[in-house]
Amino acid sequence: MKVVVTCGTGFIGRPLVAALLGRGDEVAVLTRGMAPDLPAGARALAWDPEHAGGEPPWMSEVAGADAVVNLAGESIAAHRWSVVQKDRILASRVRATRAVVAAMGADATRPRALISASAVGFYGPRGDEAVTEADGPGGDFLAKVCVAWESEARRAEAVGARVVLARFGLVLAGDGGALPRMELPFRLLVGGPLGGGGQWVPWIHRDDAVALLVRLLEAGRATGPVNVVGPAPVRNREFARALGRALGRPSGLPAPAPMLRLALGEAADALLLAGQRALPRAAEGLGFHFRYATADAALGAIYGH
Repeated sequence: MKVVVTCGTGFIGRPLVAALLGRGDEVAVLTRGMAPDLPAGARALAWDPEHAGGEPPWMSEVAGADAVVNLAGESIAAHRWSVVQKDRILASRVRATRAVVAAMGADATRPRALISASAVGFYGPRGDEAVTEADGPGGDFLAKVCVAWESEARRAEAVGARVVLARFGLVLAGDGGALPRMELPFRLLVGGPLGGGGQWVPWIHRDDAVALLVRLLEAGRATGPVNVVGPAPVRNREFARALGRALGRPSGLPAPAPMLRLALGEAADALLLAGQRALPRAAEGLGFHFRYATADAALGAIYGH
């Protein structure tokens, strides 16, 4: 299979590229900048989805692929949420996805599948309510971003592609993502739950997230939204205890909600103080086996226990 991966040099993209190459797939990576240390066999092509005039090489690469995995998008946690930054978060996802879909339909030889990233933020804050792929969207900023993002991806159905919307939860690995920042207070002996600690954390080990993406490429019946989360979401206080155990550090010092809001503004509520009790019903329906079924198992594996 020939697969094109956008943001294939990133936190999830790089191990996904390695997994695809390991299966014997032909992989092309679309990247805005340099692509150092890509796994041997992957080809890197420069792309700029916001300036897709003419027919740059990456467009023909997409058009001639069997499948596309679209992981592109501005980090939601890299900067404080100003009006400008919120516009960048939305625009980066919509424009990148729109460019990919346009390239998919530019030639008679079209990709059969598009696996496009989204997030469990689609559901908005839901308290203790368990949510599955059958549930509708929330009304906050991140939910609206996900709705617009997914709407662009669904346009690929008009050119005959099978579209899967991969709604990621908190992806866990020791070399990137949110976890290294989360562990720092624990290493300084001041770790603990965020706010009241009752909010749900829909986590998944990165190895399972990558394996699920590969399954979604393989499974011709997979379509629509798929929650890329583990089978056992936990409350934030329970996640803090599991992280403390994995690190051999105490986990009883909470970070007060007002302090988090002072430091991060609006993003504190959306990213840290609210959550979704998201369940992976679609993945389970595909018979997917989670290697790491509990937070203790995932964090223990990451930190060598």
